[in-house]
Amino acid sequence: MPNSPQTKKQLRQSLLSQRRQIPHQIWQQKSIDLCDRIANLPIFQKSQNILAFTSFRQEPDLSSLWQRFPHKTWGFSRCLEKDLIWHQVAIANFENNMRSGAFGILEPCHDSPLMDLEKIDLILIPAVACDRRGYRLGYGGGFYDRWLPNSTGIKAGIIFDEFYLDTLPSDIWDVPLNAIVTEMYGKPI
Repeated sequence: MPNSPQTKKQLRQSLLSQRRQIPHQIWQQKSIDLCDRIANLPIFQKSQNILAFTSFRQEPDLSSLWQRFPHKTWGFSRCLEKDLIWHQVAIANFENNMRSGAFGILEPCHDSPLMDLEKIDLILIPAVACDRRGYRLGYGGGFYDRWLPNSTGIKAGIIFDEFYLDTLPSDIWDVPLNAIVTEMYGKPI
């Protein structure tokens, strides 16, 4: 059922405010627990080519995950106008290969090699919240909404447990995810 953008906007503001209230030490521990949960998922263990994100606005911090598994091929996005461009980033030289980009988000340098998007096994997707049907509430920019319909690989929403909700407003263009992973939960929809 379509919902007005205002409904999503109000919910987004409320949930982001709630996420900002998480004390730093608890946020760090929740992030570590979430990385442990992801690392133990069979789909992660089987995956070699993974798209991920860098933490922004107190999103889960996945850095301990890619640091533990530097032998996997990791891709991170860069915003170019209204599109996401995915680059391969060598974890051993992560800090030299990243810079602050659009919106202040850490992203790959423009000359980093591009990921082969036909070979992606798993996509770890940031969200404000996700629901039990697999829908995600993003940040309102539409970057993932435009990119996800043509993507390959298992699409996993990565959130803290308190942002895993029964239902979210959804629109016709929203792409349901294949899995939701929190620090307490992780399995396919």
